[in-house]
Amino acid sequence: MPAELSRNGDGPPDAIPGDGVGIHLRGVGKRFGEIVALRGIDFEIPRHSRIGIVGPSGGGKSTLLHIVAGLMEPDTGEVNVEGATAAKDRLARCALMPQRDLLLPWRTALDNATIALENRGVSRSEARNRTRPLFTRFGLAMFEEVRPAQLSGGMRQRVSFLRTLVADKDVLLLDEPFGSLDSITRAQMQEWLLRALGDVPRTVLLVTHDVEEALLLSKVVVVLSARPGRVVRVLTAGFPTDAPRREIVTSPEFVALKEKALEAIG
Repeated sequence: MPAELSRNGDGPPDAIPGDGVGIHLRGVGKRFGEIVALRGIDFEIPRHSRIGIVGPSGGGKSTLLHIVAGLMEPDTGEVNVEGATAAKDRLARCALMPQRDLLLPWRTALDNATIALENRGVSRSEARNRTRPLFTRFGLAMFEEVRPAQLSGGMRQRVSFLRTLVADKDVLLLDEPFGSLDSITRAQMQEWLLRALGDVPRTVLLVTHDVEEALLLSKVVVVLSARPGRVVRVLTAGFPTDAPRREIVTSPEFVALKEKALEAIG
């Protein structure tokens, strides 16, 4: 287990090793009319590291993700995504994976995964050629020509992840990626994604209500308060990516860190 966990599990987000800054937020705030959604959000994600955001419902987690993605601007503060500060430039650097897979029912699994490439002007045949090898790599071999209705929930989410990945953006924003799955499939997908993220170097920002999921998939977990969302605790995780999920989540270090996160959420 990481040496940090043998102390107290707490640590500043800029303490994680990385190759330059991926995402940098300083004093970010957002309101919708009289409702203050976010207040004074500060954290930094080193390039090709992974950070999880957890907190109570209504605490502004998805709003924060949309701000990073360039889908909206903050009212206060600064957002920098790999050097980009303008919304359109942040959007150009980010690929967003929503909670639901949003696969098009009339397109095959392969053709759903190629949508981002086609939107960038890549021909359909070239996009299929580029994407097809990933189906084997991510456990979807022989399902390339299958329609979404014939895929399990977990397989649909894998296709959704592939669609996000082949967009070829350095920043992946995952918004409750497994929130719609049953608990068994969700656990399987968490283990799968943990291995997948180890194979593809990306800067990852994960938003989830599941503290266990955040600790498992992230190197640092930022805990937000209830609305207005503000950072109330930062926990250093960074559990091994090659260990079985059951072994990780039942370890004393993991259990203790989970308790700290839940205590901070209140």
